[in-house]
Amino acid sequence: MALSPQSNEAFLREVDEELRKDQALHVWQNYGRWIIVAVIAALVAFGGWLYWLTHHEGQRGLEGEKFQAAFKALGENKPQLAETPLKELAASRTPGFNAMARFTQADVLLEKNDLKGAAAILGAMAADKDLPQEFRDLALVRQTMAEYDTLKPEQVVARLQPLAVKGNAWYGSAGEMVAGAYLRQGKRGDAGKLYGEIAKDESVPRSIRQRAVQMAGVLGVDAIVDEGEDKKAQ
Repeated sequence: MALSPQSNEAFLREVDEELRKDQALHVWQNYGRWIIVAVIAALVAFGGWLYWLTHHEGQRGLEGEKFQAAFKALGENKPQLAETPLKELAASRTPGFNAMARFTQADVLLEKNDLKGAAAILGAMAADKDLPQEFRDLALVRQTMAEYDTLKPEQVVARLQPLAVKGNAWYGSAGEMVAGAYLRQGKRGDAGKLYGEIAKDESVPRSIRQRAVQMAGVLGVDAIVDEGEDKKAQ
């Protein structure tokens, strides 16, 4: 016997509903365990991310307090009280605190005229690939400053020549030492040229530029910029 349109629609809905139940049961039987695992994994990952974020922020706060305590101790001329917090920060995974702590450790040793100890810390920083390149370059410049009197001029040039170029953040300091090394090698022309270029570069600190002007003049290079020409260039 044929079904009425209303009965036909009800029958189709019932079949459709049963089919969906069967499909859902099939999916659950075959993949239910993996769905649970995926949900749990997602919840664990989310919880872990929240913990890391909270822990990371809290850790940075603690490191900031340690750094402040170390500087307070140094300001009060109590370097022994700064040793422990600086040592802990020097092992930090936060590049900023890590670098500042190690630079400060080197400064403390320089104050004691322990050039060898300071150079060792700075040399390790220069070779530390976990630090940003800017910190590594500064560490190399400062290491070379500490060791300058004991290095051969070719060693100074090999280390710092890549930094002694216009546009580099440490151009003035690196260039000044490279020019001095050229002088020790008897390369007066190269030294005078580099001193002259440093003297005319307004991005270089004024104190370095003034020394460069004097050295360039001694070597026969005119490094004085005419004020009128300088204003026109600007």
